[in-house]
Amino acid sequence: MLNGAEQSGGAKTVAIVGAGIVGVSTAIWAQRAGHRVILIDRDGPAAGTSFGNAGLLATSAVVPVTTPDLWTKAPGMVLRPDSPLFLRWSYLPKIAPWLLRFMSHATDTKTRAAAKALFPIIGDSLADHQALAEGTGAEPWIVPTDYMYYYGSRASYEAGRYSWDIKTGLGFHPTEYEGAALAGYDPIFAGKDGLGAVVPNHGRISDPGAYVKALADHVVAAGGTLRIGVVEAVLREGGKVTGLRLGGETLPCDAMVLTAGAWSGPLAKDLGLALPLETERGYNIELWNPSKMPKVPVMVSAGSFVMTPMEGRLRLAGIVELGGLKAGPSEAPFKLLRRHLAQVLPDLTWDEETKWMGHRPTLSDSVPVIGPVPGMEGAYMGLGHQHIGLTGGAKTGRLLAQMLSGQTPNLDMTPYRPDRFH
Repeated sequence: MLNGAEQSGGAKTVAIVGAGIVGVSTAIWAQRAGHRVILIDRDGPAAGTSFGNAGLLATSAVVPVTTPDLWTKAPGMVLRPDSPLFLRWSYLPKIAPWLLRFMSHATDTKTRAAAKALFPIIGDSLADHQALAEGTGAEPWIVPTDYMYYYGSRASYEAGRYSWDIKTGLGFHPTEYEGAALAGYDPIFAGKDGLGAVVPNHGRISDPGAYVKALADHVVAAGGTLRIGVVEAVLREGGKVTGLRLGGETLPCDAMVLTAGAWSGPLAKDLGLALPLETERGYNIELWNPSKMPKVPVMVSAGSFVMTPMEGRLRLAGIVELGGLKAGPSEAPFKLLRRHLAQVLPDLTWDEETKWMGHRPTLSDSVPVIGPVPGMEGAYMGLGHQHIGLTGGAKTGRLLAQMLSGQTPNLDMTPYRPDRFH
């Protein structure tokens, strides 16, 4: 059987800009198709969001933030001290045009269209990651699991019926646990009056940073090249990519893939696309050697944060802060995570706490761009996965590798077109 490179007329030298989960997945699948790979990152593999995400393969997270009720909820979310949404007011003038564009998608029609587009990218994420990791040495970090959405009451669960109707329509049917049944499912909730809606066939990554680094190590071991630095420009001749400018050096290549997440804007502009890309600054706290662990990853709806069991620690991840790429972390989101944890598990103790802040890349319609750049032969993009980058990274990389090899994915790629905003 011919591999992808042979089918398309020969192996290419492919430069992949960004070594998070999307970049390393693209690199592995491109190598499997017979291509030569150069993996480039400003700080190294898994140095950004792929290190500090929730560690969850959130297969059922198909409903974007921009549900129709966001118009009524957003003002209060920004102003309430217990809200999981923070805004750096000094950044408001810069982000205002993007926010208006983002809010324009808070309609029923656009919400359902986004969910329909996200489903093929994340709807089978556990199997996608298992296929990606096979033979790389990264397999042990993938843990099949259920996923629980925890609500403080049945009333709060019913208040989320709009999102659940979309999810069940796509095949995600939760099992409800209350009272003694909830404690029976997971004793950590003993004595709680809340409700757990548990969805099967998810996964978690027990150490996201180690997982992505192991995948990147496999790329190098398989003959790929890893370069650390900032790509300054895409070189082209006659409408075709011929190389990259990296730290004053010319790096020849036959094709390039932009997978640099929230830092992709300048190179996207160099390729002729002004993407409506912003960063949702995400926060996490890790509690080392906790006195108890949840059985499965838990989304706590009241605080919009996820508790994920990991190796030796419990990771609390969530919170959205709109504040751009340059400002340092704020302390208020960390304090809010601690307060919300105390409401759910007031008797939890731990030995040590570590903190992290990173940048989720979000496009105004909450759907990633995946595919070739129009008018520029050999240029591709895979970015803008907002809260589901780890979840959708494995499938995105496989799709990009297929297109690099001249193959047509068995999926309508229209919703992910890089030029759809123009």
